[in-house]
Amino acid sequence: MRPASLLLIASLTALSTGAAFAQNDRPHNLILFVPDGMRALKVTPQTAPAMAAVRDQGVNFKNPHSLFPTFTMANSSAMATGHYLGDSGTFSNTIFTGYTVAPAGDTVTPFIENDLVIGDIDEHFSGNYLNEEVLLQLARAKGYSTAAIGKVGPTLIFDHTDRADKNGTHSIVIDDSTGTSKGVPLSDDIKAALNNASLPLATPSRGDNGKAGNAKTPGTTVANVAQQAYFADVASKVVLPMFKARNKPFVLVFWSRDPDGSQHNTGDSLNTVTPGINGPTSLAGIKNADDNLAQLRKALDDLGLSATTNIMIAADHGFSTISKESKTSPSIKGSYADTPEGFLPMGFLAIDLSKALKLPLFDPNNKNARVADNAYPKAGNGLIGNNPEKPEAVVATNGGSDLIYVPGKDRKLTRKIVAALLEQDYVSGIFVDDELGNFPGTLPMSRIALNGSSRTPRPTIVVNFRSYVAGCDEPTVCSVEVADTVLRQGQGMHGSFGRGDTMNFMAAVGPDFKAGFVNPLPVSNADVGMTAAKLLGLSASHRGHLIGRVMTEAMPNSATPRAYSGSISSRPAVNGLKTVLQFQRVGKQRYFDAAGFPGRTVGLDAGKEKTAGK
Repeated sequence: MRPASLLLIASLTALSTGAAFAQNDRPHNLILFVPDGMRALKVTPQTAPAMAAVRDQGVNFKNPHSLFPTFTMANSSAMATGHYLGDSGTFSNTIFTGYTVAPAGDTVTPFIENDLVIGDIDEHFSGNYLNEEVLLQLARAKGYSTAAIGKVGPTLIFDHTDRADKNGTHSIVIDDSTGTSKGVPLSDDIKAALNNASLPLATPSRGDNGKAGNAKTPGTTVANVAQQAYFADVASKVVLPMFKARNKPFVLVFWSRDPDGSQHNTGDSLNTVTPGINGPTSLAGIKNADDNLAQLRKALDDLGLSATTNIMIAADHGFSTISKESKTSPSIKGSYADTPEGFLPMGFLAIDLSKALKLPLFDPNNKNARVADNAYPKAGNGLIGNNPEKPEAVVATNGGSDLIYVPGKDRKLTRKIVAALLEQDYVSGIFVDDELGNFPGTLPMSRIALNGSSRTPRPTIVVNFRSYVAGCDEPTVCSVEVADTVLRQGQGMHGSFGRGDTMNFMAAVGPDFKAGFVNPLPVSNADVGMTAAKLLGLSASHRGHLIGRVMTEAMPNSATPRAYSGSISSRPAVNGLKTVLQFQRVGKQRYFDAAGFPGRTVGLDAGKEKTAGK
């Protein structure tokens, strides 16, 4: 127990903070609502009336951008810090850490949507692997009440560097792991408030929504209703009333797993790309997220907080239907027990590179065991080389794009890997670490803000996979992509550099935003982080320089700056392939629309690019 003098000091500090807010211009509250995987053009008054109302009543960010690689943890780091991935080091959902991460199953390629894994990586990299201050950390230090509720992994990122104690000095964090040894502990006052609201102290499971199925059994046909109803009840019946009673401004992050979870696991389209992620299960996931937002807005109304609360909505990424088809992959010639004949297995990139380099393949998620013929790595990740303890190359499997690391920075090996990638029909765009040099057919990673001040190891190569349109005429709604994943053809994935994945949904409403304003300028998830900090009057000590901009054009009495568009191309490879990047620009800020090989990426226009360096 703390000494009485310390408790008195803490109480006086809280009182003085409240008085400071009262005496000065009190900042408005902020709710950041993240509908994971929400495609911008799927939001209509019919499919998602609450989200459509925010967009139409407030600011419609009609030109939004997810950061590439278009994955959840990558983009949560951008929203939390305002930095691009080259600074945050969160290059994807699965990364190579350079050391064995025990909570992830003793692997060097951990899947980081896990509170214990995040904590372990933080500890290894000087207590903060992001190397930047995060939104809720800054806000609570300035006296705000803070909370993050929702999907495990990205929820914690917004205040990940320390954990709750019994006095509740940390942000309230409630996610899938709450109530277990893997979760962030609840403070005593939150436990009491949950009990008073007749809500459990442990988060319910996803139930049938968590069932992905297999090659013969369809996945889920229901949305993540029960779990998200719990999160919405915690936010609306416990956290928001508690914040109002404190009489201080607050920041609440609500990360809705839907529609992402329902689109990933959809059982509507087993082994066929139509309807893919446009079936009834995905629509149910969209409605579920929308219902959560509606409940939060009603709670604000009931508590008298609507007029003083800004709401920002930003999806982490768009979405595509999975394809498992290739005519060139050596892996497709194998026979796998749970993979339909003629389809790519999980881990196809690691398998193909192992064959191309004529080096053994080991499984970092299976005690570094050697991967046998007609088998694939347990989680798709691979260690390539004669010694798995010192691999020559590492593949971190993610979905619509993969990461390749060459720990020894071997330029000759990198050249061989690039040559192997250029032979595969499932590849569309290759980005290589600037330190390794310039290779025909590829662009340097600095072109897409992946070279920065990151503490985690930087990938040597980022591989984008092919995408195309099937099922309708709207590219961003009916995008299909080759994906390196355990999920099946016809289910959902993201991570690619196609516009179907980079075009996320974004909107805002509240006292600090214009009403009925359609913003034509490009915006990104890094801008979300910077704009949120601006609204709250927060000032971070930035270590890196890959920073988003404040979206001032969306605020009252502000002008709309000009935007420009352009593209850049690599030198062609021997086979004529070249990586093309289409972007937009506001001032010095670049926004990446799509990239890849012309004809293999959704949203990429051929013939308008200029060659890199010219």
